Amino acid sequence: MDGNGRWAENRGQPRAVGHIAGGHAVQRTVEAALDQGVRTLTLYAFSSDNWKRPLTETENLMQLFGDYLREQTPRCIESSVRVGVIGRRDRLGPSLLHEIDACEQATWPGQALRLRIAIDYSARESLIEAARLLRSSVGDKRAFASGIGEAVHEDEPAPDVDVLIRTGGEKRFSDLFGWDCQYAEVVFSDTMWPDFGPADLQAAIAEFHQRERRFGAVVPTSTTPDVAVPVLQRRGMSRPSNSQSTLSP
Repeated sequence: MDGNGRWAENRGQPRAVGHIAGGHAVQRTVEAALDQGVRTLTLYAFSSDNWKRPLTETENLMQLFGDYLREQTPRCIESSVRVGVIGRRDRLGPSLLHEIDACEQATWPGQALRLRIAIDYSARESLIEAARLLRSSVGDKRAFASGIGEAVHEDEPAPDVDVLIRTGGEKRFSDLFGWDCQYAEVVFSDTMWPDFGPADLQAAIAEFHQRERRFGAVVPTSTTPDVAVPVLQRRGMSRPSNSQSTLSP
């Protein structure tokens, strides 16, 4: 979800305008994910490194996050979207924590789409915290994955990311999901997040379909592998892999 501030600055607008436009892009993308059969969608909304930004901007973003969760909860319930916020919570204000708790509880029954929103998230910090929590089980991958979930306040392990979409023309990972993205197919997009929409998501999924995923094995040239749906497994479609399908812009 990169490019909100630059999108606004390129139009001579305050960065806050870009963040508001980015919220509209979130709504479009969630609706597009539902239409295209995505089962898990992770949105990286606020990195732990983003606290380095001016106080006025971070305060505005926290207010926007709370407003978005409150306003979109009824829509998520109607669309059977289950919302979960991952990341640290000790630096979030009581108002935002209230909105997170209310949204997660209200949307818990949702089964059409699992929407994960990363706020105050750091891949490195989550790995360090998981190691601290599970010192006696470091060699157990399943236990360690569970520890990462505990570190970021996620009560149920998420499937590995199949497609990682980096918007805004940037070509770096920026402390993204280190554990989940080991075998993710990366799609770099020059589109600023506020302009991201259904066509961009569809293009990323189409590119995913064109790639051969071997997971370290060798695929016989005489065999045509089935096509798996990216991210969040599309309904009714699957193919052998070492994980469920998941998408992360």
